Amino acid sequence: MRLNGRPLTEKAFLGMVLKLARLHRWLCYHTHDSRRSAAGFPDLILLHPEMGVMLAVEVKLDGGRLRPEQKRWLEAFRACGIGGGVWRPQDWDLIELTLRRDGP
Repeated sequence: MRLNGRPLTEKAFLGMVLKLARLHRWLCYHTHDSRRSAAGFPDLILLHPEMGVMLAVEVKLDGGRLRPEQKRWLEAFRACGIGGGVWRPQDWDLIELTLRRDGP
């Protein structure tokens, strides 16, 4: 995937997700400098209070791998009934459906 003729970076993809989420009235939390945060904490915590939905999302480019700490956090959120997971550019249609809440 390319953005403005350049290869898409993880930072640019994260920005696309944030823009779409805010457009659909999600509250978004992203730690900009995670060096002093818990290892592996998801890139995004998304809340939609009107719908009572919370998502924990790790943003990766297509082919990017999760570190064990990232897997552990996502599994813990899932065990607590919180959706989300790993979002990649190849999943854009599903991301749009999820953030619009027309889909899963």
